[in-house]
Amino acid sequence: MFKRSVGLAILIAVSLFVFITAAQTISFKNFNFSSEEKLDEPEPEPEVTVKKPAPVIFGIPTDTLEILEGTVERGENLSQILASFNISPVTIDQLARKSKEVFDVRRINAKRNYIILHAQDSAQTARYFIYEPNEVEYVIYDLNGELDVRLEKREVEIVERAIAGFIERSLFESILAAGGSPQLVNHFADIYAWRLNLSRLQPGDHFKLIYDEKQVNGNVIGFGKIKAAYFEHEGKPLYAIAFDQEGKKGGYYDQDGKSLKKAFLREPLEYSRISSRFTMNRFHPVQKRYKPHLGTDFAAPRGTPIRTVGDGVVLEASYTRGNGYYVKIKHNKTYTTQYLHMSKFAKGIKRGSRVSQGQTIGYVGSTGLATGPHLCYRFWKNGRQVDALKVQLPSAHPIEKKNKDAFEQVKSELEGKLMAIELKGLQQDLLAADQSRKKLDEDEV
Repeated sequence: MFKRSVGLAILIAVSLFVFITAAQTISFKNFNFSSEEKLDEPEPEPEVTVKKPAPVIFGIPTDTLEILEGTVERGENLSQILASFNISPVTIDQLARKSKEVFDVRRINAKRNYIILHAQDSAQTARYFIYEPNEVEYVIYDLNGELDVRLEKREVEIVERAIAGFIERSLFESILAAGGSPQLVNHFADIYAWRLNLSRLQPGDHFKLIYDEKQVNGNVIGFGKIKAAYFEHEGKPLYAIAFDQEGKKGGYYDQDGKSLKKAFLREPLEYSRISSRFTMNRFHPVQKRYKPHLGTDFAAPRGTPIRTVGDGVVLEASYTRGNGYYVKIKHNKTYTTQYLHMSKFAKGIKRGSRVSQGQTIGYVGSTGLATGPHLCYRFWKNGRQVDALKVQLPSAHPIEKKNKDAFEQVKSELEGKLMAIELKGLQQDLLAADQSRKKLDEDEV
């Protein structure tokens, strides 16, 4: 009996052990949070593809159109461009006629950009032709149904810029090295032409400029006016402040409000050489005798533009056997000038015409008593002919009293901006040392 009970107890114990072990296995299998057994992760959501809208070009949606960018080839015209895109000669002719009032298609030039928007089919029929004559304007030719042509303009952003630098070899190279352009150099040279001999600048001379830069879509397309400039030549500073006087043309003025330009240009031709000077005894090359030559001859190629040296009114625009075609201009009660041997007058130049300094009034020729193309330039002061190259020329009008306060306000603001522009490099260190030395000398005195 005891043996039977022991055997039964052993059997029960073994069964219980097996049961507990199985239960633990099931428990750990279902609730184990180890790295090997993870909770069921949720199924990923299906990806949603968002279709990007087609680009809009020049205000035209292109979701059903193909975009082709091109450049006008040399000798290529509107007809040749559009014929490749299934546009008939009749339609092209109608388009050219319709375009006349907006943009003359004969002005389509080589190397300019254009865009064709054409249908998404095998025929590739053009729906729009967009031509860009310059960085600002663009012409849209709408070829859908009724033909339409319109001229649009991009927004031009004006950004104020500042540059500075030292003269190393030339003004041209120095301004370009500072980030300027040839156009900016020319404008700067025009401003200072009467006050500085730009061919005799010295190493160490330095400049500062504040000017407007024109941008379209972040790209530089040119520059506006120079707002202010500072130039130090041989230790002497000279400011140029742009200011528009009430009721007068704008100009550039120094720190004292005096105009930087004279009332007259020194010469009526931009590029020339003097072939004969003012003298009381010259051998005339045509008349073959000695006589006074009361003018200055400038040799220049035929057709060179002739500029009036100052504002005024045309007294005469005529022809004589000796003078050939000539123009005589009265500038004020004191000064009169005359321009001889022209090949022709500029458009609009006639008696009574009002002209502005630098305006083209005619072109170099050899009419009248002349052996070759040149300009004879004559200058009167108080009714007496004088040497135009030696006469003391008056300055242009200074800041008027009524505009003085407004000028001082503009000057103060621009001078502050100019002084804030940093000069960089070795020359700046030398300049700072020189200024410190001068200050010490002044303190000792």
